[in-house]
Amino acid sequence: MSEPDINATIRTYLDTVATGDTAAVAALYAPDATLEDPVGSDVRRGRDAIAEFYGGLAGAELTTELLTARVCGLQAAFHFRVVTTAGDAKYIVEPIDVMTFDADGLITSMRAFWAPSDMTVA
Repeated sequence: MSEPDINATIRTYLDTVATGDTAAVAALYAPDATLEDPVGSDVRRGRDAIAEFYGGLAGAELTTELLTARVCGLQAAFHFRVVTTAGDAKYIVEPIDVMTFDADGLITSMRAFWAPSDMTVA
């Protein structure tokens, strides 16, 4: 995996999250991957648990925007914005995710750095 490949996977991840397609998001992860979102919460292991986590996106009106990314080897840290629209309100959070990847480009771990207090309402 090269830096451009990892950057492309990050963009695909953000685009797929915005669609709310749980199965497509989970397919970006290795079968035995881990997810900790937010950091300090229970770690989810394996695609089934990861798909269950992303199930909360189904039916949501979301947009995502990559703000910056840094890639080192098979690891990346990236800062992005998620806007969730619910009625007249928009909920905005800007996490920093840290991911590791395998040689095939699948996500092997993801840790999301954010807290509920980071969310704003517009």
